[in-house]
Amino acid sequence: MYTRAYVEITNICNMNCSFCHGHSRGPRQMTEAEYARVLQQLCGKTQYIYHHLMGEPLVHPLLPRFIQMAAAAGFHPMLTTNGTLLDRWGDPLLIPELHKVNISLHSFEKEPQEHSRYIRKVADFADKANQLGIIISLRLWNNGFDAGRNGTALALLQEMLTGQWEENTRGFRIRDRLFLEWGDRFSWPDQNAPDNGDRVFCHGLGDHFGILCDGTVVPCCLDSDGVIALGNVFREALSDILASPRAKAIAEGFRQRKAVEDLCRRCGYAQKFK
Repeated sequence: MYTRAYVEITNICNMNCSFCHGHSRGPRQMTEAEYARVLQQLCGKTQYIYHHLMGEPLVHPLLPRFIQMAAAAGFHPMLTTNGTLLDRWGDPLLIPELHKVNISLHSFEKEPQEHSRYIRKVADFADKANQLGIIISLRLWNNGFDAGRNGTALALLQEMLTGQWEENTRGFRIRDRLFLEWGDRFSWPDQNAPDNGDRVFCHGLGDHFGILCDGTVVPCCLDSDGVIALGNVFREALSDILASPRAKAIAEGFRQRKAVEDLCRRCGYAQKFK
């Protein structure tokens, strides 16, 4: 069993954030039949499905349907979103089958007035969803990046979201199932990035893996272009893909703190585990 699987239901995004690596694949969205196939393949592999890798899941017109399908199949469905489309969905997204929503507040890079409207919109959704028992994690970049706007966002959230606001090493516990978490910027894995050497550790294929919207299985949630394509769940059995020599070599390499794939040597995120 893996801790989680990242399922990219769409690689289309409504934003172009400065910190996002992006991808060079053609635009695509999973069909309902393809998603059902993914759920079938994931049975027995994990209980938690994150509907994100690249793309913005709220762009997909079948998102509420997919969440209900995942819950009916015994999974805990999760979302990671930039939050800009939450008001467009409204009540159809406020369903108890949704286990957790991660909202990347640092995604919004427009002028201050629009930024304040955005934060208020997110806070309103977070409050309503939390009252239904959905776990909400609000995320902000720290380490000095756009510190002024972080401060504005924090003040607005504290104004709108009642709770204890207990500070800890990761951020704040606002109240039960509602959190604000700091996050560090990092350099995405890129074939043109500097080679950091093979001394690398990663949780890819240890506690998680990803499935791109065309069915391609990748070892981690940051392989945005599917460079390390292990197989395809629309044509092969996921069990066979995860047990393939290449997948096993990657996992064993990380257990020995060694990168066996060139892309992993060029991943800035993996450097945090050194």
